Amino acid sequence: MTKQGASTKTPQTQEGLTRHETKEVKERRRLRAAVVYEIIRLEGEAELARTFTALWWSALAAGLSIGFSVLSQALLEATLGDFPGRTVIADFGYCVGFLIVILARQQLFTENTLTAVLPVMVRKDWSGIWDVLRLWGIVLAGNLVGCFVFAAFLAYSGAFSDQTQTAITEIGRHLMANSPTEMFVKGIMAGWLIAALVWMLPSSEGTEIFIITLITYIIALGDFTHIIAGSVEAIYMCLIGEVGIGQAVGGFFIPTLLGNVAGGTVLFALISYAQVREELEG
Repeated sequence: MTKQGASTKTPQTQEGLTRHETKEVKERRRLRAAVVYEIIRLEGEAELARTFTALWWSALAAGLSIGFSVLSQALLEATLGDFPGRTVIADFGYCVGFLIVILARQQLFTENTLTAVLPVMVRKDWSGIWDVLRLWGIVLAGNLVGCFVFAAFLAYSGAFSDQTQTAITEIGRHLMANSPTEMFVKGIMAGWLIAALVWMLPSSEGTEIFIITLITYIIALGDFTHIIAGSVEAIYMCLIGEVGIGQAVGGFFIPTLLGNVAGGTVLFALISYAQVREELEG
């Protein structure tokens, strides 16, 4: 029994909520843009400080892993055959490589078009640009070597059925049918979406798989061009003799690279910094 006159109510806060409810409110609040910016900036600082060896092997692993986007998409297309809407379903295979790379914390070039740039914006120190270019160079080179190894496996291993091999070739043909201008414009879209994905991850605790799948599926569905995933396809097409090196470099690699950087760095990173600058400087 309680004493007469004693309150049996749960203690209330000034807002009329219990302490437990107030704690839940704080835990469920979305992170402010400035907080997200700071999380990504700190990650960028850590990446910029990593050694050549650490960056190289992580980037090589990412190049190999991203190849599963092409392979998974081809396997689904080959399995579905003439099923209506098979391409829409097969595009989910494109998400597989990105899920491996991002959840395994491997180094992907397009992620670093945002992550590595944010620290330089805060420093406002031109010497930081060299650190970014160093990181980009190592990661891009490692990614491309991984892409080459995976593409060579697709072309020469004989591990896949004729249907799967045909599907891989058709995916490559579909990519290389784009003009350089289309590669660039579609690359901007892919660069923006990957940067948006990086921005969303700090706030997506527990739903990372869904967020990664959603964003990368849109990239596949929109036929947007991604410099690393697309390099597996372009290199494969070179290895089987359907396109020349000049066409792969000038028609795909350069315009897509510029498009991804424009979308991820010039547009998304600058706009993201602009929206939090006053909070950071205040």
